[in-house]
Amino acid sequence: MIDIDLVRLDQNEIPWIRLKTDQEKAAWMVFRDEAWQRQDPPGDVSSLDKPDPSEIKSEPPAATPLDIMSWARKPGGDLVAFGTAQGLFIKDESSGLFSHAYPADDSYSWAPKEVAALVLDRRGNLWFGSREGVGTLQNNQWKLFTGAEGLPYGHFTCACLGVNGEVWFGTIRGAMRYEGDRWRYRASERWLPDDHVNSIVVDSSGTAWIATPKGVSRIERQQYSFEKKAAFFLDQVEARHNRDGYVTDCALRKKGDVSSWYPKITDNDGGYTALHGAAMAFRFAVTRDPADKALAQRCFLACKRLVDIVPESMRGFPARVLIPVDWPEPVNEIYGDRYNQESRKSDPFWKLITPRFVKSEDGKYYWKCDTSSDELAAHYFFYAIYYDLVAQTEEEKSPAREVIREITDHLIRNGFNLIDHDGEPTRWGRFGPDYLLAIDGWEQRGLNSLMILSFLAVAEHVTGDPKYAAVAAELRDKYHYHINTLVPRITFPPDMIASWDNDLGLESYYTLMLYEKDPELLLLYRQSLEHFWLYVSKQKNPFWSLAYAACAKHFIDLDAQGHFDNAFAENPDIRESMLRKYRPLEYAHADVIDTLRVLPLDLIAWEANNSHRYDIQLDPSPGVQPGIGWSRVDGKSLPIDERGHVRQDRDGFALDALEGPEGSGLSEHEGTFYLLPYYLGRYHGFIE
Repeated sequence: MIDIDLVRLDQNEIPWIRLKTDQEKAAWMVFRDEAWQRQDPPGDVSSLDKPDPSEIKSEPPAATPLDIMSWARKPGGDLVAFGTAQGLFIKDESSGLFSHAYPADDSYSWAPKEVAALVLDRRGNLWFGSREGVGTLQNNQWKLFTGAEGLPYGHFTCACLGVNGEVWFGTIRGAMRYEGDRWRYRASERWLPDDHVNSIVVDSSGTAWIATPKGVSRIERQQYSFEKKAAFFLDQVEARHNRDGYVTDCALRKKGDVSSWYPKITDNDGGYTALHGAAMAFRFAVTRDPADKALAQRCFLACKRLVDIVPESMRGFPARVLIPVDWPEPVNEIYGDRYNQESRKSDPFWKLITPRFVKSEDGKYYWKCDTSSDELAAHYFFYAIYYDLVAQTEEEKSPAREVIREITDHLIRNGFNLIDHDGEPTRWGRFGPDYLLAIDGWEQRGLNSLMILSFLAVAEHVTGDPKYAAVAAELRDKYHYHINTLVPRITFPPDMIASWDNDLGLESYYTLMLYEKDPELLLLYRQSLEHFWLYVSKQKNPFWSLAYAACAKHFIDLDAQGHFDNAFAENPDIRESMLRKYRPLEYAHADVIDTLRVLPLDLIAWEANNSHRYDIQLDPSPGVQPGIGWSRVDGKSLPIDERGHVRQDRDGFALDALEGPEGSGLSEHEGTFYLLPYYLGRYHGFIE
């Protein structure tokens, strides 16, 4: 089951919402004095069902109706409890009197204040929300929830019973649902017109209607299989995210309205297209459907055009972006000298190059320069998978060999650098020892060593040319690139961490581990992979998790075949200790499944804030920027449908995400973020 935000009415304040008495699958709500569907509520909306003084019997008097913030009734209408700013009052069934309740369990003992949420579930269990947290009385035993038990937030406004035993709570900063073993949080414009929840009702289908000061949100629960969800995202990509074969996000003219979409360019059109192509290659390997093969081929040809478009003097240089000369944006004005100077303020090594969009020799296109390792890693990852899984004939394999050879030869003849149209290396395309072993490149040493060794392994595998193995051997023997990979990326200080480097690393491990044959090098790379994986293992990222699992499983399979039997013959204990450590396949499979399950169908970029939540632990590490933290319950990142970012190359521990233009609701991301891990998992047998 997944949640889908289907309907928003954003024009009016909704102070109260309630089911129609004659039709439980509909709801009516009040727009101040005007009712939706023209059905006026009986009397003052704010006093619907509110206890009458005659219903409250206690010694001394517990409260007057004016004091009451919340109340709960049995199905027949009998009042069983009410809440005030001073406390919770529960009716004693034998005496009929209300008395002050002081809930306590094995962990907590409360005198609740500001009891603004009360509801009775179908089993007769009482639930309340107060300043202290949430509590439920079941079989005369209290169970209390704070952030340590996963409660996302407090400051309650209302409560409502769901149809399958779940309980909804409204707060001034979002809605939440308790599902028996976990809490789900619904806030930000992905789910609500406004985070202040006035009222909630759930109809007989399980749909939640949530009233806010800026309108109402309808959150419907629908049954989706993984394959149905994949079909949805395939349709989404084809409808709005395919621009001449390039698959990227799209822009929206109207906030949150995908029907107002129009194409846009990114900094990494080639990289995003390559990752989508990899998803389609894995899909074809699973389905053997010619239509899926055609989708992978379309991505391959689009990526290859980025290499073919540059002049002969730059042969093998992959452009970032390719657009027609009549593209509506003045790209070289946008990305001109002022852009360079602004970028240099935050990056003292920023490349001051103009034009960034170079006109092609035939005068029909602009191509973007200053290509980075992001592009290269994605290109090599895709080309290798395409060659192995999609290209079946010599006619199909030959272009893949050609493009890999051209890019790799460009790197080799230029000292392992991408050389731009100004004759100088790009900002993030430097892999040579003169850079990585110097002060300017030290923080990239491990990751870039890993990448160039992977690129050379792909080139050797696809072309069959032994020169690439010889070049890799030189980098290892003379410059110790394989040793560099044992510290595969910088994780401290925090200001040097780029979350998308996790993509680059795992794309490169995937091909390096697959194609390397030397058992001792494989053992070393397996250690490197583990070091890399430990850093990202709690991010609940399905692509990272499954790419790691695929590499680890390949290693285990080789071990079972005796591939490592003669490694480190001078000291077999080294070999055995390493093999014992890595023989069990352990990865976050449950997190993979959960993230694929709850990844929203709405991939619009919304701003979301989570640093106020009760269930998070802020990262106390020195130098960490504000708003980095994780769940107090499992020590992992928050669920993907509760974050602002749905891209899978972002930091899952970023609590306050996408402020500014990218979180404005004016762009939609492509479904690759679901399709790639899903079909990678299907291909390797991790997902059925």
